[in-house]
Amino acid sequence: MEKNKKMLLVINPKSGKGQIKNKLLEILNIFSGEGYQVQVYITQQPLEAKEAVAAWGEGMDLIVCSGGDGTLNETISGMMELQTMPQLGYIPAGSTNDFASSLKIPKQMTASALGAATGEPEPIDIGSFCGDRYFVYVAGFGAFTEVSYLTSQDKKNLLGHQAYMLEGVKSLASIKAYPLRIESGDQVYEGDFIFGMVTNTTQVGGFKGLVSQDVSLCDGLFEVLLIRMPKTPLEVSSIVSSLLLKDEKCELVHKFKTSSLSAFSHEPIDWVLDGEFGGSHTGVEVKNLCKQVCIRRNLPRGLKKQDQKKEKM
Repeated sequence: MEKNKKMLLVINPKSGKGQIKNKLLEILNIFSGEGYQVQVYITQQPLEAKEAVAAWGEGMDLIVCSGGDGTLNETISGMMELQTMPQLGYIPAGSTNDFASSLKIPKQMTASALGAATGEPEPIDIGSFCGDRYFVYVAGFGAFTEVSYLTSQDKKNLLGHQAYMLEGVKSLASIKAYPLRIESGDQVYEGDFIFGMVTNTTQVGGFKGLVSQDVSLCDGLFEVLLIRMPKTPLEVSSIVSSLLLKDEKCELVHKFKTSSLSAFSHEPIDWVLDGEFGGSHTGVEVKNLCKQVCIRRNLPRGLKKQDQKKEKM
């Protein structure tokens, strides 16, 4: 076993009711047992994870973060500023943990810590947003997207996934249309939209298969979902059926794959990146950075090494 390997462990102590404090000694013991010299950084406020990784991540063999999807986003955003990209480990501790579910990372903290220390590195795509921001699994606008960043951390800890559902129901009354022109390759979508998201995940907000059943996290392609403004109760029903039944077609719902996308509007539109506020924009450019990060995880039992590349993440 190689010793004296360097690790930066970034912890969001408020995520998931602060459960990591009861597991921290065990987690550090796992990392130490695998030969890592661990430097621990505990965040106190937003963006601190990104700043810590950018400041202390150079020269590390492995960077591990513990928190929700927002903490993962900040960690990867910090890694993108490094000259040499270390491998990444993730100990999910948030309320929903969409991306951890996509990666099949265990919910148990010690199991995910062991996977980070000893698991096989798997490449994943990262999204570039407007050239200066990044997202790991979703960039979205419109109905419900503001729910994640408007829901307080205390409410997330208290109610978990139910907090998102509660705030989502509240936002139903305020749904509005966004006049947009969206370009993707030769395709152009123009009109009034109530919702849109560019994703690289098997689930969003705890819901699986909203965009596609066929998702790879390292194919250089995003899955896109756009929903136009319904004008009648029948059109609302058609949209719901299309999303829930997956295969049912609806002319107000557009689903497609792309490596890049541009969106233009006359008025600024709020965007959300991995559950955090991504700013208000009249013009947005999204690009897929194929296999930009290698994240360690446990492989499913019985999977042979020669089959790793064939496995769909």
